[in-house]
Amino acid sequence: MIQDQAREVLELLVQRVERVVVGKKKEIELAVIAMLYGGHILLEDVPGVGKTLLVRTLAACVGGSFGRIQFTSDLQPADVTGVTVYQPLTGSLEFRPGPIHAHIVLADEINRAAPRTQSALLEAMEERKVTVDGVTRELPQPFLLLATQNPLEYEGTYRLPEAQLDRFLMRLSLGYPKPEQEVEMLSRMQNPGVEPKPVILPEEIRLMQRQVRMVLVDERIKEYLVSVADASRRHPKLALGISPRGTLCWMGAAQAMAYYRGRSYVIPDDVKEVAEAVLAHRIVLKPDAGFAGMTSPQMVAELVKQADVPLFHRASGGAS
Repeated sequence: MIQDQAREVLELLVQRVERVVVGKKKEIELAVIAMLYGGHILLEDVPGVGKTLLVRTLAACVGGSFGRIQFTSDLQPADVTGVTVYQPLTGSLEFRPGPIHAHIVLADEINRAAPRTQSALLEAMEERKVTVDGVTRELPQPFLLLATQNPLEYEGTYRLPEAQLDRFLMRLSLGYPKPEQEVEMLSRMQNPGVEPKPVILPEEIRLMQRQVRMVLVDERIKEYLVSVADASRRHPKLALGISPRGTLCWMGAAQAMAYYRGRSYVIPDDVKEVAEAVLAHRIVLKPDAGFAGMTSPQMVAELVKQADVPLFHRASGGAS
């Protein structure tokens, strides 16, 4: 049974972030769900809509260390992972860790760095460790990377390779606020509240992450996930379908969603609710589909809609 205390803490976390980031509760909840699973997030949107503010506020509400990397065209891999420095007084080598050695790391404008520097994140994202001068060092646990990215049509940006995109659990887009929400933002600027304080500790997050992996996933749910992934690999409008890593991430995000909702089992609604955020950046449309106006989120919605949704009897704890 999921403890009520954990749900109360998570709801408080969302509320604290929502006080600063106005009108984006769904995106905040998805960010918290990604943290519960232990996955990384790519925030992709135009400048000035609050991507960096969301990351910094979430980090302020989570106890633990915080690192920020401002990606630029001249950033080197050592600026991310750290560097070994020779100490002449002692004749020894001293490792000076880079900003990646933190519980929550903001990779700001990640697509402004050259591919060589972007690749320095791959080992950290996948294995939670970095190798510098032949020595492998573990990163703090839990480790969460939140990267922001401007659209590719902006000048001075580099395309993220598919191998790196696939390592992000979710891709989120904040979008412009509604007029009434923007008015509220202006009012809050005149009357700023107190700075957000931590409401959850790294040790508590690790405990919750272990509990998330214990959330029950029925075999019919697993078959449903695989059927959608398999259909994407054979779809005539897709050049690249959902990878097995994508299917695993989709199931994990659904487990985290069920945990966040206070359940110890996954229902189809959990799967559908996280589908776009988890899958849209993992597929590649063929050129003719893009020219026809099809988008990745639309394709994900089509794939999910076409698959047969498993049905459950109420007595078994599931939902239709």
